[in-house]
Amino acid sequence: MSQPTSCHKNVKNAYIALGGNVTSSHGAPQFTIIETLRRIPSDSVGIVKTSRFYATPAFPAGSGPDFVNALTFVETELEPQDLLNYLHDIERQLGRQRHERWSARTIDLDLVAYEDMVLPSVESYKKWRDLPLEAQKTMAPEALVLPHPRLQDRSFVLGPLCDVAPEWRHPVLDLTAEEMFAARPNEERAELRPLDMPV
Repeated sequence: MSQPTSCHKNVKNAYIALGGNVTSSHGAPQFTIIETLRRIPSDSVGIVKTSRFYATPAFPAGSGPDFVNALTFVETELEPQDLLNYLHDIERQLGRQRHERWSARTIDLDLVAYEDMVLPSVESYKKWRDLPLEAQKTMAPEALVLPHPRLQDRSFVLGPLCDVAPEWRHPVLDLTAEEMFAARPNEERAELRPLDMPV
């Protein structure tokens, strides 16, 4: 992994969720995530810390094989949209095709938080956060929404986030990663199964 970019100017902290549930040319999902982590570092992005890997049920339930999920904390000189574009390019390199929302995938890279930014506005963030589940299945925002509007609802993101930044505080909800994870149902948190994988 590359060293953090903290010696550079205008470095920001960002948190990237990784997940996959189908085999790629690099093998099972955990090996695709390892390859993804190899590709993320660049002159403008440095990995600071990566969570454990977790096996988690597919979301929505029954939509495919179990996922492997992780989260990486990076320092970056890229602005949020440029960072997201960079991540989408890595997805394409690894065979990700975005045909159907919440479908099985080789790799999924979500920019879940960038500093304490709320984008594109608090009002827009709240609109997407409060979107009913049925609407979530068919609607996707045209602009980047930060923090990720489903962050507080997903143990498979919050658990790994707690590994790398338990004290990170949600800029709208004013709750830490640990507090949001503790608020999830016990049975949901228990579904995260740590994997003995190198990170």
